[in-house]
Amino acid sequence: MKAPADVRLAGHHPLAHPVAHPAPQGLMYAAHRAAPAPASEEAGGADSMNSVLGKVRPILEAFTSDDAALSLAELVRRSGAAKATVHRLAQELVAWGLLEREGCDYRLGLRLFELGQRVHRQRILREAVQPYMEDLLLITRETIHFAIHDSLDVVYLDKIFPHRGLNAESRVAGRLPLYCTGTGKAILAFSPPSLFVDVVRGGLKPITRHTVVSPGRLRAQLDRIREEGIVLESEEIRLGYASLAVPVFAGGTTLVGALSITAPTYRMDAAGYATALRTAALGIGRSLA
Repeated sequence: MKAPADVRLAGHHPLAHPVAHPAPQGLMYAAHRAAPAPASEEAGGADSMNSVLGKVRPILEAFTSDDAALSLAELVRRSGAAKATVHRLAQELVAWGLLEREGCDYRLGLRLFELGQRVHRQRILREAVQPYMEDLLLITRETIHFAIHDSLDVVYLDKIFPHRGLNAESRVAGRLPLYCTGTGKAILAFSPPSLFVDVVRGGLKPITRHTVVSPGRLRAQLDRIREEGIVLESEEIRLGYASLAVPVFAGGTTLVGALSITAPTYRMDAAGYATALRTAALGIGRSLA
């Protein structure tokens, strides 16, 4: 198949021939383990280190995906720390490359990007999913997402799109709620029941007039997703757009994320895209086994 001229991609890796979609079972989850503190940090005492990290974290997390730079006053307001503390820690973060100066303001530093690229699990996942995402882009000429689960959200690990595709709402490393996104529903359907309880307890807030905010309706949606292995989310996160999503299982058993095709509702061909999407998910799962 020849790639359309307006498609952004790095290369083409043909999908395997469509195969039957097996019913997933025996789901497993990788435990998050904290890295041991360096010896120099241990020497300073756990209480001291926790105190420093507790102040640094809100400074770094003060930046949203829409912020190019923030003033010292805004960092103080968002972090809730004292001005003198924020100023001192900001200077240290600049020295470490985690922040950069932009005039009198601060922006996130290149060092954070470099460190992020070293995260082994996410790097391996991205390398595995990208060829199949590129194939889906060629087939559909629509926006393709791969997302993983974190807390009550999905985090978009990768996204590719044609010039006519969706270039808003979602972004790489961006977050959206589990309960109202296609990828989130696909993950939630095959997660332990306790996650559903946590999501409901966290509140089902309407993003659009079509967002499902009834726990009973959401549970019924998830039951159907478990039966069919695929979900079509329509205008729950953005009016005029729909997402077709499937869970991705490494080796057929370990839930690692979800893959989706997002398109305007009038262009979404769920029946036509389902086989290619399922085949891509199976290919990713085999590559991760």
